[in-house]
Amino acid sequence: MLLDLSEEHKEHLAFLPQVDSAVVAEFGRIAVEFLRRGSNPKIYEGAARKLNVSSDTVQHGVEGLTYLLTESSKLMISELDFQDSVFVLGFSEELNKLLLQLYLDNRKEIRTILSELAPDLPSYHSLEWRLDVQLASRSLRQQIKPAVTIKLHLNHNGGHNTNVLQTDPATLLHLVQQLEQALEEMKTNHCRRVVRNIK
Repeated sequence: MLLDLSEEHKEHLAFLPQVDSAVVAEFGRIAVEFLRRGSNPKIYEGAARKLNVSSDTVQHGVEGLTYLLTESSKLMISELDFQDSVFVLGFSEELNKLLLQLYLDNRKEIRTILSELAPDLPSYHSLEWRLDVQLASRSLRQQIKPAVTIKLHLNHNGGHNTNVLQTDPATLLHLVQQLEQALEEMKTNHCRRVVRNIK
């Protein structure tokens, strides 16, 4: 599977052939550090002074390299696919080998960092439901007032969480239709492509 790099990312990476291979290796280290701790403008300013370029140029170069490494690690692309993805950038063979080595050295750590950044969301455990119908009251002798009570059990952080919801059948039917529509949409090629890139 080849990476599909946008023109903007190609522009950001175009700075790399202009610097020494040691600088590219340092940018790789900064890119991994960026994933761990976030952006640090002081590092960009210091590197920009040494290279006699603007700090924005350095920042864009690091961000482009970060994107290249994270997307490659996320998709776990093979060495050959990585080389083919980088080949379209028109870099020298030496720079292509250096980028491949950066990818191979850091992909496990990057995947670990990305898995830690993923949100910890509750997951479904079980569901109980009950249908209540009020047929009459003191003021109204003949009325039909249905209500669906749902007890939703979720797993979260190793524990169980229970939520009680109540709704009328019309709202529940609408909710079911919306969920079915979302499931149908997930079968489209566009959604499959998006989900594949998220993983």
